[in-house]
Amino acid sequence: MARFELKLPKMGESVAEATITNWLKQVGDKIEADEAVLEIATDKVDSEVPSEVSGTLVEQLFGKDDLVQVGQTIAIIETEGGDLVSIVKEEVAPAAIAEVEKTVEVAKESVAAPVDFSESEKFLSPLVKNIAKEEGVSVSELSAISGTGKEGRVTKNDILEYVKNRTSQPVVAAPIAAVQKPVAVSVAQKAAPVSVSGGDEIIEMDRMRKLIAGYMVASVQTSAHVQSFIEVDVTNIVKWREKNKNAFEKREGEKLTYTPIFMEAVAKALKDFPGMNISVDGDFIIKKKNINLGMAASLPNGNLIVPVIKNADQLNLVGMAKAVNDLGGRAKAGKLKPDDTQGGTYTVTNVGTFGSVFGTPILNQPQVGILALGAIRKMPAVIETPEGDFIGIRQKMFLSHSYDHRVVDGALGGSFVKRVAEYLEAFDVNRDL
Repeated sequence: MARFELKLPKMGESVAEATITNWLKQVGDKIEADEAVLEIATDKVDSEVPSEVSGTLVEQLFGKDDLVQVGQTIAIIETEGGDLVSIVKEEVAPAAIAEVEKTVEVAKESVAAPVDFSESEKFLSPLVKNIAKEEGVSVSELSAISGTGKEGRVTKNDILEYVKNRTSQPVVAAPIAAVQKPVAVSVAQKAAPVSVSGGDEIIEMDRMRKLIAGYMVASVQTSAHVQSFIEVDVTNIVKWREKNKNAFEKREGEKLTYTPIFMEAVAKALKDFPGMNISVDGDFIIKKKNINLGMAASLPNGNLIVPVIKNADQLNLVGMAKAVNDLGGRAKAGKLKPDDTQGGTYTVTNVGTFGSVFGTPILNQPQVGILALGAIRKMPAVIETPEGDFIGIRQKMFLSHSYDHRVVDGALGGSFVKRVAEYLEAFDVNRDL
């Protein structure tokens, strides 16, 4: 029998870790090749990890809600045939194996070494000492804890609170990722108490909603949000789509919505105003080389996700329509890959889908701009002609542009959204598919 190590696969250049959300197979279960073994979550994307071999699951190395790094072994599968582990060992130099074994032995010795609490100047109860040993709290750490007991003694609650705070602190600070991944728990800690009556229903937020809550609060706390609004006449776009949508679907096998047309205009405007295609890292501005458009999508469970169209400025309208439909379809089906939501440089959200005329969206950090598309409505409008002005019925909508006032002033923010409007109003009603 052979033992196969199932590792957390690489899920994109920007994805380094994932959280186990559910084991689909338990120890002792038979597994077929390519069959899903467990479900994982990265950022806001849920996905499955399939087995590369057929066999029996004999060991789960991590539990539900554990955080796992890409490349780490997460399970052991016993297979028929040669010993895969021995094969791997033969390919590794004996000196390297000896070095690893030596390191392991040193680590074991350091862990096994007892802690001498007699060095502490404080009185420590046996219970506190046992907790310190189990949690790996050193004498120096214990000495630094401010005890709440009599004469400053460290109590059980003191050391448990210390351990809790110590393990919750990040080991390494990331410059931009720290803004992208706020801790949702901190939001709850600062929230005002809420009274609950007997008829109220208490529902815990799911994992994704907790993440979204953290992102939104962190974004508002990070950036100075300001908005610009502009009304756009999209009559030509409406006419063109009505005339071509059936032929487009027949030829391309894709539905033609308004979204790819709007995305095309946004990508063009970002090329004209690269100052909107940036991010902020402390006192530094990072100018993005690629134009990667995020498109906010509502999920059936009410949550929100933002898949990203990579290099959107390089796509024609057909390519944009295919990308929009592909990402939107996979988002609703829960089939997005972790890398599908990474690397966005600017975001577009369609609030008009739900009938909203305009909105004030919150920035998707560390991006500095987000555009909300309002509902298209028939409106009376003044039409200028060489023969004079008259009132006509036009198809109109509002564009709502939120931007980060730390680095984007009104001139740039307003000029950008105006350029998007100009591209939309100049749309050629006779344009070829």
